[in-house]
Amino acid sequence: MKHQWQIDELEAHFTLFPPELGLLGNEAPHNQLGKAVLLKYFQHEGCFPEKAKDVPEDIVTHIAQQLDFDAEVLQNYNWKVGRIKQHRKEIREWLGFRPIAVTDQRVLRDWLQSDVIPHEHRPAHLEQLVRRRLKQLHIEPPSTKRLQERIINSALHRYAQQFFKTILEQMPDATRNNLNQLITLDVSLPEEGDEAEAAAGKYPLHELKSDSGDAKVKHVKRTAQRLKMLQDIGLPEDLFAEIPLPYLRIYQQQVTVSSISHLQRRMKMEGQQAQHFTMLAAFCWVRQREVTDQLVDLCVQIINDIRLRAKKRVERELLADFIRVNGKQQLLYRLAEAMLENPDGIIREVLYPLVGEGKLEALVEEFKTTGTYRQIVQTRVNASYTHHYRQILPPILEVLEFQSNNEQYQPLIDALKLVAAYLEENMTFYPVNEEIPLEGIVPKQWQNWIYQQDNLGRQRIRRVRYELCVLQSLREKLRCKEIWVVGADRYRNPDEDVPTDFSDKRDAYYEALNLPLGADEFIATVKTMHKQALQELNDGLPDNPYVQISSRQGGWIHLSPLKAQEEPANLRRLKHHIRQQWWMTSLLDMLKEVDFQVGFTDSFHSLTGQERIPRPELQKRLLLCLFGLGTNTGLTSVSMGNHGVDLNKLQYVRRRFIAKASLRQAISQVVDATLAIKQPQIWGEHATWCASDSKQFAAWNQNLMTQWHKRYHKAGVMIYWHVAKQSLCIYSQLKAPSSSEVAYMIEGVLRHCTDMQVDRNYVDTHGQSEVAFAFSHLLGFQLMPRFKDLYKQKLSLADKEDKDQYSHLQAILQKAIDWELIVQQYDEMVKYATALRLGTAEAEAILRRFTRKNQQHPTYKALAELGRALKTIFLCRYLTHEEVRREVQGGLNVVENWNSANSFILYGRQGELSSNDVNAQEITMLSMHLLQACLVYVNTLMVQEVLAEPKWHDRMTKADWRGLTPLFYNHVNPYGIFELDMAKRIPLAGATTAVTA
Repeated sequence: MKHQWQIDELEAHFTLFPPELGLLGNEAPHNQLGKAVLLKYFQHEGCFPEKAKDVPEDIVTHIAQQLDFDAEVLQNYNWKVGRIKQHRKEIREWLGFRPIAVTDQRVLRDWLQSDVIPHEHRPAHLEQLVRRRLKQLHIEPPSTKRLQERIINSALHRYAQQFFKTILEQMPDATRNNLNQLITLDVSLPEEGDEAEAAAGKYPLHELKSDSGDAKVKHVKRTAQRLKMLQDIGLPEDLFAEIPLPYLRIYQQQVTVSSISHLQRRMKMEGQQAQHFTMLAAFCWVRQREVTDQLVDLCVQIINDIRLRAKKRVERELLADFIRVNGKQQLLYRLAEAMLENPDGIIREVLYPLVGEGKLEALVEEFKTTGTYRQIVQTRVNASYTHHYRQILPPILEVLEFQSNNEQYQPLIDALKLVAAYLEENMTFYPVNEEIPLEGIVPKQWQNWIYQQDNLGRQRIRRVRYELCVLQSLREKLRCKEIWVVGADRYRNPDEDVPTDFSDKRDAYYEALNLPLGADEFIATVKTMHKQALQELNDGLPDNPYVQISSRQGGWIHLSPLKAQEEPANLRRLKHHIRQQWWMTSLLDMLKEVDFQVGFTDSFHSLTGQERIPRPELQKRLLLCLFGLGTNTGLTSVSMGNHGVDLNKLQYVRRRFIAKASLRQAISQVVDATLAIKQPQIWGEHATWCASDSKQFAAWNQNLMTQWHKRYHKAGVMIYWHVAKQSLCIYSQLKAPSSSEVAYMIEGVLRHCTDMQVDRNYVDTHGQSEVAFAFSHLLGFQLMPRFKDLYKQKLSLADKEDKDQYSHLQAILQKAIDWELIVQQYDEMVKYATALRLGTAEAEAILRRFTRKNQQHPTYKALAELGRALKTIFLCRYLTHEEVRREVQGGLNVVENWNSANSFILYGRQGELSSNDVNAQEITMLSMHLLQACLVYVNTLMVQEVLAEPKWHDRMTKADWRGLTPLFYNHVNPYGIFELDMAKRIPLAGATTAVTA
């Protein structure tokens, strides 16, 4: 049960009705309150609470108030023996429930095995589904331990065994042999960069586990070779056709962390062959999709890099040329002056004496040689491609198969086939009689450029130039998924990104999004808000001292800065007091204390499914690993402490137990626990908003995630944070600097997996777009950005005939919304919103279709129109109400405060993520997030303990309460314990004489 409850939720779910009051009888107050709590908890959850702390205090207080009791009387209620057994029996009978029987357990287990797994394989979620089903059947569930062991774990095991058997039966003998070859030594695969290992060779499985590296030709070749190895294994196309990818990733992860010797032993064990071959096949199936995506990423990045490098080089040359021959500017001035003075004069008589015929001929020849800027860039790109980057074309066309669902892009598919057909031919031009598609492939400005005269004087298409145009066009269509790749995951068929059963479950999906089934009703609501917002801004503008609209540069919004609020007077004293009381608290001790109270290390389980380390010892090793990763000091430094755990043990735990999913679950536990312990009288009511922003971290650059950032002037990765009130981060994501923040904004709101309910999200300019406004509204939360370029924003009309109604906004009004287009595409928009909600594909993969590169997509046009209306509504409210502007500003300040603590936590290696493995970078990021969340948890307790003293509580002012945050660290020691013993010396030959004062 969640910990946060709003008043309306409490009244809806935990209000006692007259018949229920009669059930309570005339017992003692603590027994009446205990029985009432059991009753309402059971009605909501379908089970009884196992202990007192399972019931949030808000619920107990709400029920106690209805009975005119003090909530404290519940402390006298016995939750283990006595009246509670009779109370449970009476409540079961009154609600029509019965205890679970052995036969019910078998039925539930069979239901899980046949209908639920593997579409939902996570134990925690399976437990929720089982409890929901038992509630529908009016059966009381067993204890949590029995439910997990007897039903859920048993169903998972039975399904897995049947799954192994089925997959083995579908696998040909040749495929089994190929899978076994992966764990057989191959001397033809040398270990890169290690001569000793190169002589002995390596296992093919090690090669398949390797990452792609950054965008270089050699990495394209090696990644293509890796993909060819996976394709040659010969897995049947329908082997895992009905199995979701997340379920297969469980077995891929087990193979990834298992040693070769462990896999070889399993292959020889009696009765383990089915599991052995299934795990290897699942690894190859998932890995093939990952490698396909990596190869496409490399291709897209290289094509982009070629053009960027060419543009930079040409710009440098043009700039140097401009500086070197700046006399051309003076020459142009003299020519223009002479022409104006002698408009009827003869060129040879007026201009030639002024410049000279030779200089004019030189200028003409120079322009012919260099051409226009675009032609120069394209020529430079062609040179780079011809002499070096053309090597990527054969491996890409050999292992990748491109397709499209749109007939409009079929010529590009035909062009790729044409390029592949003549790839091995040694010819400069395509044959004269060959039909070569140009429309939609070669831009009109380049169609003359790809032609060149042959020896006979005929205009023919130069093969290399045509290939370059095909690749450039392919890049653009891959990015917006109009062209997709067979066997890929992120670049797969876009039709697979949306729910396949949308038409069958349309009503249920609309209900889940709380949207009307009819487009007219939806549009009527948005249009009403649209007109009201415009009218409110227009009517209030003359009396609004902070906002002015001028006609400057086609419409200009002037907004006065917010006035500074009162500075908190006592927060510095409060932090100083905490610093004195808990001086130099170890960050590692904070991590340990939170685990003792919350138990987040229980979220970490062996990725191989086998655990032999005693849990107390595993807990100790996990805390040390998480500290070393989260501070970026590394496991080697942590292993040198006085704790009895060496480096090998820490590396083993890091490899076998720490994964992204476990870290996210642990973070959710700490966040939920922090929300639960927060006292409303100190921190205020629980917030329903979060603010999103990103921060760059330096990182090694031999991968596709690390990129140069023009704003920070260095290479690195971005971490995108979702931070709630009082600096409580609910979600974090690793992203490339060039990727759009909109997808990560939506992903964080939907996937944070905490008890917090988000209805508003504050972002900066980079986190918003018209499509973002549309999807946010469809998904049920409000996007509230702070525009850096607010001055040039425009407001859209609801109807074009309304323009004259807004006399004060004329300078910034633009065309009316096309509501008819939204009506036509309403179902499609809801379908994509449902895909985002369900997570059928990554948000970035879905939103890739709706970019400016794909403006002709009808759903994109509709989303843009809806986004324009919603953006106008927000801008009107933002300009009208100062409290809205303060709300957005305050939310984004919370993210900045969170970012300020990043360097304090991640201090090791100067904050640089020292790994080229993107997965390792994300593990470090999540570990840092966990450490920072633990810091906030402990600080929350410290602040509450100090403010429980009346002298401190009474001293706080309104400004102090507003600025109070648990994210501070001047009392924390993140480094460790430093000891200085003056009686000890370093054992050196020249250090035998003691130092005396």
